[in-house]
Amino acid sequence: MTSLKKRILDRVSADLMEIETAISQNLNPHFELVSRVARHILFSGGKRLRPLLMLLSARICGYAKPDAVAFSAIFEYLHAATLLHDDLVDGAVLRRGQTAAHHLWGSPTAVLTGDFLLARSLSLAARTERPRIIHTIAGITEAMSQGEIHQLALKGNPEITEADYMEVIHRKTAVLFEGACRSGALLADAPEDAVSALGRYGNDLGLAFQMADDLLDYTSDTRVLGKTVGADLKEGKLTLPIIYALANTENEKNTFIRRMLGRTDFSVQDFENLIEILHESGGIDYTLKRAKDLVESAKKAVYRFPESPTRHLLTDIADYALARKL
Repeated sequence: MTSLKKRILDRVSADLMEIETAISQNLNPHFELVSRVARHILFSGGKRLRPLLMLLSARICGYAKPDAVAFSAIFEYLHAATLLHDDLVDGAVLRRGQTAAHHLWGSPTAVLTGDFLLARSLSLAARTERPRIIHTIAGITEAMSQGEIHQLALKGNPEITEADYMEVIHRKTAVLFEGACRSGALLADAPEDAVSALGRYGNDLGLAFQMADDLLDYTSDTRVLGKTVGADLKEGKLTLPIIYALANTENEKNTFIRRMLGRTDFSVQDFENLIEILHESGGIDYTLKRAKDLVESAKKAVYRFPESPTRHLLTDIADYALARKL
């Protein structure tokens, strides 16, 4: 465990325990099958980062009521719902080392359990009695579904631009981080500049978080992970390292990248050759720089608040969004 990760966990362990309890206690489905499927995805090893961000955002705005923990479960339910749906869309076999829910209970049950979790998040949002939080949650569900559709439309398209990529990861990932942070501020009835600052923090953190995940495919040791790395490429998903490389290579190297797109049978050697091209073209370094810039932007957003243990924690989380993978 890195010193940064340990420092964060030491300070949030009590919060994470309360969040874990809230996620379990607020689920309350009417049917045992729904509970089994939901718990399969909810308690399979998630980091609870999104509910933690809501809790910390409320806290930095001075909110100390215990109901913040229960409301934070909203964001784990939303996240779990998207995982159930995305795994089905992508044809995934595993999720967090376990068999994907649709393989265990069938596609209809997985989809409908995801729908239940989306509805449960809105029910919890209504309990806040704050229309802007309800509006935020509704907007998140709209944005994430459209982000998935946009990604499907771009699948395997070598002409995808960086702007396309940024739009997809904003809708698929960053809106949930942004919404969690904004909702914490809204729960605290914070002034508008505080709501906006935490929204910027969440958005930039979410973008950097997704870029770090995307880099993992191309910065892992292929000799150790050769059977699992390259999942995005095999699914035809073009992430920023590939997009940048396509725009900055010519002739044989550009053709090689295009031939790799969507292939499921490439060898470890093929993949290592691709990684070499990504390094040579600057795709890896460019993506890393973009992610680092977003981390710094996220940290700058919370400097609007007075120095405090919570502010230090939020800046550490921003740093770890990138450091955890690289």
